[in-house]
Amino acid sequence: MKDIAATLRELEEQLLNPAVRKDRERISSLLADDFREFGSSGRIFSKEDILVAMSNESTERIALNNFHAKAVAHDVFLVTYRAARGGLASGPSRTSLRSSVWVMRDARWQMLFHQGTKSIDSGTQS
Repeated sequence: MKDIAATLRELEEQLLNPAVRKDRERISSLLADDFREFGSSGRIFSKEDILVAMSNESTERIALNNFHAKAVAHDVFLVTYRAARGGLASGPSRTSLRSSVWVMRDARWQMLFHQGTKSIDSGTQS
């Protein structure tokens, strides 16, 4: 069986993939029905809010770095990482610190909570 941390990283990377972000059905299956996100804007988003937002966003690629996964309970994991958008031809890169709570429901991992915080430097995450 695949290592849980590797599985969760793969799921986070899917959620950062522009093609997946346009696939409402795939996103819906990855987010729990009671999903919430605290955005870097200070807004709180529901699952439906995210589904609508992702269908309308640009196709900018997002890179994931410094990934960590930690079990917090049986079948509940906290993942943290740094995400980088843009850079080179698309202008300066923008980084954010991300955290997600993943839960095992109906024999599959689903994201229950996510938070993104703008980062002012590009150092490593601890």
